[in-house]
Amino acid sequence: MDTSAAIEVSHLVVPALQATVDLLAITVFGDPAKDALFKELDRGLAGHLADVAMTESFEGKLGQVISFYAGGKLAAKRVLVVGGGVRSEFTNGHVRDVSATIAQFANKVGAASVGFVLPSFGGTREMTLVQMAVEGVHLGSYKFGRYLTAEDAKKPNRLKTFGVITDAKGKKPNAADGRGFLAAVTRGTVVAAAVNHARDLVNEPPAIVTPIALANDALAIAKKHKDTITTTILNPKQCAELGMGMFLAVGQGSDQESRFIHITYKPVKKPKKRICFIGKGVTFDSGGYSLKPSNAMEDMKVDMAGAAAVISAMDAIATLGSDYEVHAVAACCENLVSGKAYKLGDVLTSMDGTTVEINNTDAEGRLTLGDAITYARQKIQPDEMFDFATLTGACMVALGPYIAGVMSDNESLAKSWLATAERTGEDMWRLPLAPRLREQLKSPIADMRNTGDRFGGAITAGLFLKTFAKDTPWVHVDIAGPASLSTARPSQPKGGSGFAVASIVEYATRH
Repeated sequence: MDTSAAIEVSHLVVPALQATVDLLAITVFGDPAKDALFKELDRGLAGHLADVAMTESFEGKLGQVISFYAGGKLAAKRVLVVGGGVRSEFTNGHVRDVSATIAQFANKVGAASVGFVLPSFGGTREMTLVQMAVEGVHLGSYKFGRYLTAEDAKKPNRLKTFGVITDAKGKKPNAADGRGFLAAVTRGTVVAAAVNHARDLVNEPPAIVTPIALANDALAIAKKHKDTITTTILNPKQCAELGMGMFLAVGQGSDQESRFIHITYKPVKKPKKRICFIGKGVTFDSGGYSLKPSNAMEDMKVDMAGAAAVISAMDAIATLGSDYEVHAVAACCENLVSGKAYKLGDVLTSMDGTTVEINNTDAEGRLTLGDAITYARQKIQPDEMFDFATLTGACMVALGPYIAGVMSDNESLAKSWLATAERTGEDMWRLPLAPRLREQLKSPIADMRNTGDRFGGAITAGLFLKTFAKDTPWVHVDIAGPASLSTARPSQPKGGSGFAVASIVEYATRH
């Protein structure tokens, strides 16, 4: 559950050495002896900070930390120095990790108040870094302990106030900078809340987050933003009337009824364009009759991370406002084995009439997404659409566990999306939609089959989806790796990461 909401972030306008806080934190790039603020703090601490740096071999490398208890020598009770690595390589995502590290350290030592001297890069980037720092505080303080019974797991965060110092000398900001700071804090808080909500949805057991539960979550967002958001939920009968043969086949083996979710945000003014975000919503994936082994099935509650991302992002989009008409679509179901389940060798008819031979029931996500993409193209008619899915293990083989694969045949849209991801600090990399690999999807008895060969599996999945996107500008984002992590980083705990929420919100609201 999101335990970070109680932390208040503010603009701390005071010289760094005069900040009366429990913890004063700074970032050092490389050799601390060359950093002016480090040297100033070291003088105030009678050289002891430099002694600690030498003793602990602190070289300002990314992620390194040292701390020192001030003992009354400074206004702050304790000093924390965080390594930033090479200054020219310090990204927006890195400042989020730094502030998350500071928040976690504060909670560990019981520091209720923090003053963080934001690294200075000048120009328009400063307010973006403020936003990233705010996100880091809330994302780094996230815990999902709802099912832990130990008392320690239930304790609230000790950190209560996090002050960002944008000028170490304490220079007061002008009115415009002050407004910019407040806007960055608001934006960072809203984005982080949406990310943490997506994490909650992913981390909950699959018996709790069912297709109907996701539909209820979408309805709650519409109720919260009743002036700008409407939500439509389609049941299996309504989906059958639309001809969603692929989506319905995937869910037919489960006793949990499938739900098709459509959330619409409309701005007050005439929208500049219409965009649609589509999320894969398989709330549990057994693999169907292409049954997964137990260890591969263990974390398959994660298979709805795409739906969690697009649904949660809509809350933030409505809160921040957008000049676009924004739609979120999620085809939600369970892929289970029973006498009713779809089988290998079945031929399914999609919403757009394309027939698909099933040669792997564990390649179910592309079936649900195919009908969702057709629905978006025909019923919403967006100017642009994006899909987000924990789609293929092949993408993880290609890019590892932390990077999402991006595919599109629309050059300008792909570049625009990747630039957005770079600003938000979410790691994505473009893969080619190589037409030659489409040969792998040929079927002797249907228009195509649902999987190709082992090699190029992520790309053939993208080519399958492209069949349904047709000429609508479209981007596919395979989040199989970063949607859930087994190894934490400061701003991303183990488990559900809420990946892609920040980029979706950024794309829809930053004009």
